[in-house]
Amino acid sequence: MNRFDQYPKSIKKAIRYIKQDAPKEQLEEIKKLIEYAICLRNQKVN
Repeated sequence: MNRFDQYPKSIKKAIRYIKQDAPKEQLEEIKKLIEYAICLRNQKVN
């Protein structure tokens, strides 16, 4: 089983969108949103 298959459907859809359809202008914004969400989660876990 591929590691990619272990993630929720929403994550898989987001990754596919980034790889295939996301306009170049949105990539930096998406990156910031993902990094922010990960940072918040890390703070809650620690």
